[in-house]
Amino acid sequence: MEFLFILLGGIVLFMLFNWLMGYRKEHIQIDFEERHFKEGEYIEAIRQELEQKGKDVEYVGERKFIVDGKTYLFIERNVSMGGVPLQRTILKPVNK
Repeated sequence: MEFLFILLGGIVLFMLFNWLMGYRKEHIQIDFEERHFKEGEYIEAIRQELEQKGKDVEYVGERKFIVDGKTYLFIERNVSMGGVPLQRTILKPVNK
């Protein structure tokens, strides 16, 4: 019985981690090699990365991008992965 609770807890933690890191339908995740501290440089890096992937990208302000005609909200997550900090960029679709 105790094993079942531990297993269930592990599954819940795994699902929560994936949800927080943007692994959901229609979300766009980007991980950069270097960290971006200035918002303007970070936004430009996101735009360039998406354009390199063949996307039509426009930054409209207030942390919102239009990617291939859909509006996305820019979310940043910082997580330690094996002792190394990871800066994850998540573009979450905005429902109008």
